[in-house]
Amino acid sequence: MPANPSDQPTGALGASSSTPPAERLLNLVIALVNTSAAMTKQQIRRGVAGYGDAPSVDAFERMFERDKDALRALGVPIVTVDPGGHSEEVGYRIDNDAYALPPVDLTPAELGVLALAAQLWSDKTLRTDISRAMTKLRAAGAGEAASDAMAGLAPRVRAVGDAYGPLLEAVTERRPVHFRYRAASTGQVSSRDVEPWRIAARRGGWYLVGWDRGRQAPRVFRLSRIEGRVRLTAAAGAFEIPEDLDVDALLGERTGRERTAVLAVVPERASAVRARARVLDPADLPAPTPPDRDLLAVGFTSLTTAAEELAAYGAAVVVLDPPELRAEVLRRLHAAAALAGPAGAPPGADAHADADKEHDRG
Repeated sequence: MPANPSDQPTGALGASSSTPPAERLLNLVIALVNTSAAMTKQQIRRGVAGYGDAPSVDAFERMFERDKDALRALGVPIVTVDPGGHSEEVGYRIDNDAYALPPVDLTPAELGVLALAAQLWSDKTLRTDISRAMTKLRAAGAGEAASDAMAGLAPRVRAVGDAYGPLLEAVTERRPVHFRYRAASTGQVSSRDVEPWRIAARRGGWYLVGWDRGRQAPRVFRLSRIEGRVRLTAAAGAFEIPEDLDVDALLGERTGRERTAVLAVVPERASAVRARARVLDPADLPAPTPPDRDLLAVGFTSLTTAAEELAAYGAAVVVLDPPELRAEVLRRLHAAAALAGPAGAPPGADAHADADKEHDRG
């Protein structure tokens, strides 16, 4: 202890006896960004949380030099300020012009892509931070056009789920896995022992491609149907991944044949759907169509995925064909209305009902 207690360095930001290095770096950035001119080493030691932990001047010098180099390596522009005159002690600050981000001005399409990324990684550890970030970013949107971009993108790929992490490790290290899997056709749950080859996203879902040891054949598993924990069962390098593996071919067989949906879309809405659709002539349809709407044909393979996407547009998109897709969209719209309270059917349901009346009169 110093003879005079006032000689003991203190942290103005609340230093503790053992500040984690990452927290100390953040404290240093905050201090150097907010200094009016520059901070000397003595000011940093006394005023920045974490540097008061150094037991001696030499230890502080080594700690500060390491942190300064680390921040510069991360792209933080720490500059040295020569005070001039008779002072020999240099100061330090962060060049705010080089460090500050320009104003965030996102287009609706860019906001939609960020929404998609946020959905993919919204696990338990990141959910709160992602929710706050997306709330702020939505303020950069452009009204209905921005909502359309997010509706068109976000439902297209589901979150990866708890099985993704261990399966990715197993693929990387070539380790067999054991899990319980619910079959899509029967709903029965059975144990599977699999040599995982690849993980891929297709048609709105995540899939594992691998060798099913029990069935002695290649198989594709949808990650959302894996029940419980995925267990790695052997050491690394337990199998070889085929060099001629054709993931697209295996997933193409799994995700089914492509069908066509006929849609009546409000002009200048649903840009994500329009990007992959073709325009239809009303004369080519057997029944009258809703007025003042564009007629589009768009391909889909998964009834569930297509219904989720189209329902997100509400009244802006009406499904004319096939009937089973229109029924799935209506079911989701009515379910959303029930959650919102006894306010009646949502606008999208009314629009679909009007379309049905036109078809009946035809």
